[in-house]
Amino acid sequence: MSEIPRAELKTCLDQLYDRYGASFLDTDPICFPRRYPDGEDREVIGLLASALAYGRVAQIQSSVARLVTLMGEHPADFVRSFEPPAGRRLLRGFVHRFNDARDVGLLLHYMRQMMEGAGSIGAFFARGYSPAHDDVGEALSSFVARALALDCSPYYSRGRLPALAGVRFFLPSPRDGSTCKRMNLFLRWMVRPDDGVDLGVWRHVSPSQLIIPLDTHVSRIASYLGLTRRRTVDWKMAEEVTCRLRQIDPDDPVKYDFALCRLGILDACPRRRDPIKCAGCGLLAVCTLS
Repeated sequence: MSEIPRAELKTCLDQLYDRYGASFLDTDPICFPRRYPDGEDREVIGLLASALAYGRVAQIQSSVARLVTLMGEHPADFVRSFEPPAGRRLLRGFVHRFNDARDVGLLLHYMRQMMEGAGSIGAFFARGYSPAHDDVGEALSSFVARALALDCSPYYSRGRLPALAGVRFFLPSPRDGSTCKRMNLFLRWMVRPDDGVDLGVWRHVSPSQLIIPLDTHVSRIASYLGLTRRRTVDWKMAEEVTCRLRQIDPDDPVKYDFALCRLGILDACPRRRDPIKCAGCGLLAVCTLS
């Protein structure tokens, strides 16, 4: 595979970024935290929406919409006063694929403890963050480890979180090799400046340190663009793709994620050359798909 000239790739990616912007918010769960002007409300709904961002788009939207309705106008206030017994009644019957009401209730209980102990979810994350880190990997690993060490006794006897507890799926760690797609999605929403898509809530983390939220769509398209040669979709692939994007935009390497993901979600990028679909793709000139 020949390497695509960096300048040409940047031109095409910039055009894609301009094409898929705020007018496509309804195809993404970020539309939910964007409803709130307050940063703490955006944190709460952002963490919930990103945690549930797996499966079909319609199913994700339906699950998040139910929680948003339950939490009312000020989700941060809801979390601060969240009590597991009442939460069990409110969340009864909730299911999102293989996560259920207990998993969501425990995530809310964790968020309450983060906010009580650090002041906000962002401040809780900051306790493991350093601007000296190459990327957010270490901070994310710390965030997950500390979150999973919080009290879980209302949901599990003796306060021991089982190895297969569903809430763990919401909080994967780079230390386990996971792409951490949904956690990196949450960080992208919180950290990148408000461009009509992302939210710019956290000013203490540099966008240059973000890692791309790698899913099946983005990993596949990244391989077509020569951004990775790896075959396994894992944390190392996410690092490699981000490293290549950092060469194009050192200050904001994951700015293209939303646009790249639209190509997959909107079925605009086929797995084989398609004369009709490919002709309208702004990446055609730099795509290696045969």
